[in-house]
Parts: sequence; C-alpha cells; structure tokens
Amino acid sequence: MVLTSWGADMTETAASGSVTLRPIEARDRRDWGRLWTDYLAFYDTSLPVSIHDTTFARLTGDDPALHGLIAEVDGRPSGLVHYIFHEHCWTPEGVTYLQDLYADPEQRGIGLGRALIEAVYAAADAAGRPSVYWLTQDFNATARRLYDRVGRLSPFIKYTRPA
Repeated sequence: MVLTSWGADMTETAASGSVTLRPIEARDRRDWGRLWTDYLAFYDTSLPVSIHDTTFARLTGDDPALHGLIAEVDGRPSGLVHYIFHEHCWTPEGVTYLQDLYADPEQRGIGLGRALIEAVYAAADAAGRPSVYWLTQDFNATARRLYDRVGRLSPFIKYTRPA
C-alpha cells in the first residue's frame, strides 16, 4: 500500500469535525460515484456508466499506476482524489499526475482539498516519485487560490488532439 507511512488512514481534526483520508474501497462505490459525478458536472462533463465502472474497478483493483483516496468528514465521504504514477523521459523515477480532486461544496474551506493534495504528495514521496503535477481550467478560481498556496503555476499550455 502506498500510504504505509501513515498506516491505513490519516485522521485530522478540522474546524467542522474529524477528517479521515483513506484509500478508496469496494464499499465506497455509491459515495465515490456521487462525488465523481459531481466533480464531472462541475466541468460540464458526464461519462457513461461503463466508464464509471471501469474507473472504479481500476481504483479498487491491482492497477499499479492508478490510485484514489476518499476524504471523510465525521464518517461521511465528502471528497476524493485520483492520482496516477507514470514514467517520464526526463526523470528516471517517474512522476505523479493528480488527475481528479473534489470536495463537497458544503465541506469547502475546512482544509479538505489541501489535505488531499498533501496526501498525494506523501504517496508520491513514499513511491519515490516526488514530482507531482495537475491541471485545472482557468475559470476554476476557488481551486486556483488553493493551488497557488500548495503548488507552483507552470508556464505550459496544454494542447489536445482534435476530435
């Protein structure tokens, strides 16, 4: 398990209660689906159920690259993060891509997003892949305020293959 330096989960006390971060488990399917659907909706995206099923199976299976954490506030799943370890031509140890990060709107401002990012940092360090990067859209001002505190804005511009 990537988070062995913490044990199975990490618990902190936040302004609104107890926050626990732990790996996504099979029992989380319904709550994970709710959180991921809300995350996708924020970006004006929806995906077929088959993609949800495949992604969840990979997150809870033995995929050595894809990982996910659930954040619970007072026992209620309230946030998630997905991250991917992948190889990189410039760094022999590889890198970590923080792909998805979401916190329930009613739980924002208590440090949930920061805790999830710092958990990815810790997992990357434990795996010997300390370089962590992520993307967001330019209109995501709320998240960018956090990202400006916990990360460094890169000068890269993303291009994608046309459909």
